[in-house]
Amino acid sequence: MLFLTLTAAISKLHPLHCGTAENSICLEPTTGQLAFLLCGFGFLVVGASGIRPCNLAFGADQFDPNTESGRRGINSFFNWYYFTFTFAMMISLTVIVYIQSSVSWAIGLAIPTFLMFLSCVFFFVGTKIYVHILPEGSPLTSMVQVLVAAIKKRRLKLPEQPQNTLFNHVSSKSINSELPYTDQFRFLNKASILSPKDKTNEDGSAVDPWRLCSIQQVEEVKCVVRVFPIWTAGLIYYVVLVQMQTYVVFQTLQSDRSLYSASKFKIPAASYSVFSMLSLSIWIPIYDRIIVPFLRKITKKEAGITVLQKMGIGLVIAVLTMLVSAVVETRRRDIALRHPTLGIEPRRGGISAMSANWLIPQLALAGLSEAFTIIAQVEFFYKQFPENMRSFAGSFLFCGFALANYMSSLLITIVHKTTRISDTENWLAEDLNKGRLDYFYYLVAALEVLDFGYFLICAKWYKYKGTQNDQNLEVSMDKLQPTKPLV
Repeated sequence: MLFLTLTAAISKLHPLHCGTAENSICLEPTTGQLAFLLCGFGFLVVGASGIRPCNLAFGADQFDPNTESGRRGINSFFNWYYFTFTFAMMISLTVIVYIQSSVSWAIGLAIPTFLMFLSCVFFFVGTKIYVHILPEGSPLTSMVQVLVAAIKKRRLKLPEQPQNTLFNHVSSKSINSELPYTDQFRFLNKASILSPKDKTNEDGSAVDPWRLCSIQQVEEVKCVVRVFPIWTAGLIYYVVLVQMQTYVVFQTLQSDRSLYSASKFKIPAASYSVFSMLSLSIWIPIYDRIIVPFLRKITKKEAGITVLQKMGIGLVIAVLTMLVSAVVETRRRDIALRHPTLGIEPRRGGISAMSANWLIPQLALAGLSEAFTIIAQVEFFYKQFPENMRSFAGSFLFCGFALANYMSSLLITIVHKTTRISDTENWLAEDLNKGRLDYFYYLVAALEVLDFGYFLICAKWYKYKGTQNDQNLEVSMDKLQPTKPLV
């Protein structure tokens, strides 16, 4: 952030201001200026990749899963974490963006830089009071050992009662909860077969961990493998969020953005995404303080409903979001084509007389969907991964966002090529009045329906961590206590 602030504050670190009567010639940035800017972006990438996956896991680790208040605190933590995250984004997209565009880029970038400095100060001040779960080596090494051992013993047959005869040493140093034997992915269970060649140490551990692994290690690998289908189901869902961040801006640019009918003030097009965040921010306290206690009385579950049920609700709302978006876009386009325009938007066509406020319902639905699905995914990854992989689990969400952006770009490219009429006309034409954005929204809705069907299959098949039978039930946190007290 300091690098980015300096690029705006020091004149030699950015090209001269151009496009005015005094200076109409625009110069490209020099190699040094571009390198300095990219260096700042590089630090942002490294810093964010260290913070984002870890702060979720580290924050939830501050609650004691051995107490009822601690378990409820963990469930509420994910809701309130996403609430504060979204609220901060709202401030950034309104106050900070206004300062950057209307007052000064240097000041607008200096404010979050100073806030980031305060964040560092507060973080290190609290170092002595944090709950620290000590690391125990690389969990990825253990996963690879299971795969290698299973391949080496692929020709061996599993015993008739594997849960009683397979190698099952659990290290006293492990922070992971002890997991029961399951029948899913039986091939991996072969890594725990005790053959004549296998030797054990005095403490019961395997002499060669690349040939013999415990049931505990195998089940931890299964936890990770089982999560992947649920994660892939979320990739298509993320496309909805991407579309709400991009094409809604284009729709508002070709709609009447007046605050009300007689108002001369026009709401900035990019600021409409705040309504999605506002919807999410309003819903989370209602859900956490009113809905969850009510559901808890009915279902007898700590979280009210299971995380997979929350995801499913969010996916259904996502389909509804795209259908509403398509209907509104059809109305906006029809008004723009049938009635006199309010003006011409640069590089685009006529502006529809329809108020851009009609886009608020679809944005509110998108925020509501996000409140269910994204928060549920955060909680799901945290609880279903082995305890020593929780920061790794936190990165799953952000990897999903990244892949969804690539998938969205690929989908847009395919639509451009398959619906092209001329150089300027296709479903996603720059002038929305010449395109059919509503058809594109219907296409995304259809993909979301298919994705929801795939999710239902995955959810039916999924076994929560710690369950031994085939019933797909939520596991209470008191059954998943670490084998060693927290440090």
